Amino acid sequence: CLLLTACATSPTGRKQLILVGDSEMNQMGVTSFQQMKSAQKISRDRETNQYVQCVAESILSSMSKGATGWEVVVFEEATANAFALPGGKVGVHTGLLAVAETPDQLAAVIGHEIGHVLSRHGAERVSHQLATQTGLQVADALAQQRVEGATERQLLMAGLGLGAQLGVLLPYSREHESEADVIGLDLLAQAGFNPQESVTLWQNMAKASGGTRQPQFMSTHPNPQKRIKRLQKRMPKATVIYQSSKNRPKCHL
Repeated sequence: CLLLTACATSPTGRKQLILVGDSEMNQMGVTSFQQMKSAQKISRDRETNQYVQCVAESILSSMSKGATGWEVVVFEEATANAFALPGGKVGVHTGLLAVAETPDQLAAVIGHEIGHVLSRHGAERVSHQLATQTGLQVADALAQQRVEGATERQLLMAGLGLGAQLGVLLPYSREHESEADVIGLDLLAQAGFNPQESVTLWQNMAKASGGTRQPQFMSTHPNPQKRIKRLQKRMPKATVIYQSSKNRPKCHL
């Protein structure tokens, strides 16, 4: 009964198991983001911040329901990474700007990360953590808000992407990545960024990694070449969205 009542549907129509509410995930995302801002160096470079804000806000403002109240922060981190958290938080590492060479490529990354939030992947991961690691009895307790303290906090942190294990959970992570690619592609096209640049982005990512990757079955991210093929399969639809969009952001670094 719990599994049936917890069934939800992602933006792409995929069935999901969701056992935790959006309010819980949003609060955890806000708290985690605040901790990151306290622990990591925030970029104060005006031009960099304006550039990243321009790209992110172009995507957020073009979303069908609109997106107000999101916070975008640039962190002084050398890694080519970005993330989005429930509660409307986006973080971009300065190292990403060396790989995402154009506004369209940066939009591909940010759109992808926002796609994770829109698809409630964090809540879904928490739900699978609950179902696989602690059993349905505890999942039922959390669904009824009877789990408190460190246990709940640990599970929620896992749902935000901090850790996954081989077996049941990891394939869902790869599925999440592929789904976020599709949603992100549509988001950036709708915002007026060229979706073709998403392919170039992942080619750049592959070059930046130096060709060193774990086997796909041990990674939460799809193989770059498979990722590119899926993006290219979706490209005709994204191109139509792009051509129909009246937006053409002017974001420059």
